[in-house]
Amino acid sequence: MELNEFEQTDKLARAQKKVKELKGFYIHLLVYVLVNLFLMTVTIMGIMSSGASFSEALFNFGTLSTPFFWGIGLAFHAAKVFGYSPFFSKDWEQRQISKYVEQDKKDAEKFR
Repeated sequence: MELNEFEQTDKLARAQKKVKELKGFYIHLLVYVLVNLFLMTVTIMGIMSSGASFSEALFNFGTLSTPFFWGIGLAFHAAKVFGYSPFFSKDWEQRQISKYVEQDKKDAEKFR
C-alpha cells in the first residue's frame, strides 16, 4: 500500500512541477509580447519622427532585433517546457545507455 501512496505522491509532484514550468513559460511569453510591443512602438515612433515612413521604421534592424533574439530564447524555453528535443530524444538516450552498458560488459569480460 505504501508503494502505491509513494507512486501517487511522485505523480503529484511531477504534475505540480510540469504545471509550474508551464506557468513560467506563459509568464515569459506574456512579458515577451508586452515588452516587445512597447519597445517596438517607441522605436518606430522615434524613427518616424526623423522623417522615415512607417514601413521603413517597422523593418529596421533596431526595431526587430530585440524580438528576434529574445524570440530565440523563448523558442528554447518552449522546447524545454513542451518536451521537444530533436537532437537528444528519448530514443537517442536509450541508444546511448544501451551502448555504454554493452561497453561496460565488454570491459568487465576483459578482466575475468
